[in-house]
Amino acid sequence: MALILNLETSTTVCSVSLAKDGCLLSFKDLNGDYSHAENLTLFIEDVLKQANFGLTDVDAIAVSKGPGSYTGLRIGVSTAKGLCYSLDKPLIAIDTLQYLSLTLSQKEENNNVLFCPMLDARRMEVYCAIYDRWNNCIKETSAEIIDEFSFADLLKIHKIVFFGDGAEKCKSVLLQNENSIFVDNVLTSGKSMVQLSEKAFLNKQFENVAYFEPLYLKDFIAGKKKQA
Repeated sequence: MALILNLETSTTVCSVSLAKDGCLLSFKDLNGDYSHAENLTLFIEDVLKQANFGLTDVDAIAVSKGPGSYTGLRIGVSTAKGLCYSLDKPLIAIDTLQYLSLTLSQKEENNNVLFCPMLDARRMEVYCAIYDRWNNCIKETSAEIIDEFSFADLLKIHKIVFFGDGAEKCKSVLLQNENSIFVDNVLTSGKSMVQLSEKAFLNKQFENVAYFEPLYLKDFIAGKKKQA
């Protein structure tokens, strides 16, 4: 049993949650414009204060490991590693797509339904994976350019639920298949990490604080500055 601080910065959402023994105590979310560097440490202070705990009370730090925004992941992982190092606490890494899938799959009773969380990349590209209702991975995490042929083999025999901040732009293409289902407003959040971070702690699935790197999938590409 543990008191775990969960950090999520893989998308435009900056989120922190605190959970004890797998039960959510406090959280703070902000869906904005990648202001994670300014907000993350403040959110950590806030959720600890809400629950009347201090940093030294925490048993482990969990961080959403990606895929997602290169800069967002770097900020979240750097903060988590810094806290783990200074407090001498274990580091837990949670797959972003896996915990997103769990938010919907654990409510499903139809064994034939699959779940495809999507995080926005560029243009018609998304970071995605596919899971069954028991949160087993059916299709490994990848960066996919979505067209009318995407997931065609699986869609022949399964209904697939698409969701996440990358799903909206794929609707017009994938809804041509009657087995495609879209669920809106499923966003990344530290409060959704609680179940997997508690399980990882109990199983002692800890990362090497010195060498752990997030799942970037693609190299960082700096945006061009606009001309005055």
